[in-house]
Amino acid sequence: MSNLPQLNTETIWAILKEEIDDATVNQLVWHCLGYRYDSTTENWENQQVSADWRDEYPQPPDFIESRPATVKLTRSIPPENKQLLKEKLGFKGYKIGEFGPRQTRRATAANWLLSYMQKNTSNFDSM
Repeated sequence: MSNLPQLNTETIWAILKEEIDDATVNQLVWHCLGYRYDSTTENWENQQVSADWRDEYPQPPDFIESRPATVKLTRSIPPENKQLLKEKLGFKGYKIGEFGPRQTRRATAANWLLSYMQKNTSNFDSM
């Protein structure tokens, strides 16, 4: 998990364009949620994960494969940040016939990460 790409708009675009694999997308979200992998014990640590996530998902969920986990991720985006992909990146969405549940879930992860950046980066508005 130490080889994660830097969390920035280029990474968000790479997620949307499917230039970053699903496992890395999951790992980025897990890291931001507070999940940490302990390679010595080969277990996930969740002490830094908020209780609402930790209680439902003691182990990090696969956001690309799990609809319930993705729904929870969507609901955790503040209403004012729901349109960040469009507002900050100009993302117009996928064309009909060119996307399925996997792309939709990747877009959800990208939007959640962008919202995380909005909340945790002081110079985000100057992008």
